[in-house]
Amino acid sequence: MTFMQILLLAMLQGLTEFLPVSSSAHLILLPIIANWQDQGLAFDVAVHVGTLSAVVFYFRHTLRKITADWWQSLLRRTAVGDSRLAWAVGFGTIPVGLAGLLLGDFIETALRSPLVIAITTIGFGLLLGWADWQGKRQRDEYSLGWRDVIIIGVAQALALIPGTSRSGITITAGLMLGLTRDAAARFSFLLSIPVILLAGGLKSVELVQSPLSVDWTALLTGAVLSAISAYICIFLFLKMLARMGMWPFVVYRLILGAILLWLFV
Repeated sequence: MTFMQILLLAMLQGLTEFLPVSSSAHLILLPIIANWQDQGLAFDVAVHVGTLSAVVFYFRHTLRKITADWWQSLLRRTAVGDSRLAWAVGFGTIPVGLAGLLLGDFIETALRSPLVIAITTIGFGLLLGWADWQGKRQRDEYSLGWRDVIIIGVAQALALIPGTSRSGITITAGLMLGLTRDAAARFSFLLSIPVILLAGGLKSVELVQSPLSVDWTALLTGAVLSAISAYICIFLFLKMLARMGMWPFVVYRLILGAILLWLFV
């Protein structure tokens, strides 16, 4: 990999992991459009580590609080402080974990095509716009009940389909359930932590079992660049979300989907 490839792929992962535009779609499409060789499993692991470190660092105070309350809730066997949010993140991850185990191979082989990405990019983009338009936007993430968590968790499982966008579909579900834009985004980002851990862990196991050599300089560079771009993305997205809403991303998804249809159909 050249430095330009490392730079573009790492920054693309960092930016699109948390914006509602689908990181998997962009990482699949960029090598195809640029006629690059696939970046490989090791690089995917590295940029996932980068984005994980960014979201953990950004939400470090929240994570410290809900983790301490969750531990106390285990000891006391009752809700303590913000422990409900920690349980919500944990239970909200179960559907995507099960879907990944049961359908992961099928998705990897049958659904990683530009046509599928184009359809999901447009379809789920329109759904995001509808949810942003119709949502009541009255609740925060601390008000989530178990029904809400299940709905958002099941929605997140749909993000295994390339082009859906994990952040996009979970924010969409949150808006449909009456969360404010900020609350839907924050819960989506917290929900990304165990998901990225799971995805990175599975890829790491595959990497350890692979006989291929590893370019550690490329991996470290990719991890650092993806972490920086992801942190900046989270910071700016949450700062600007209340003013701009979701429509800029809806328009972007419609344009991207139309371009994909024009190029590959």
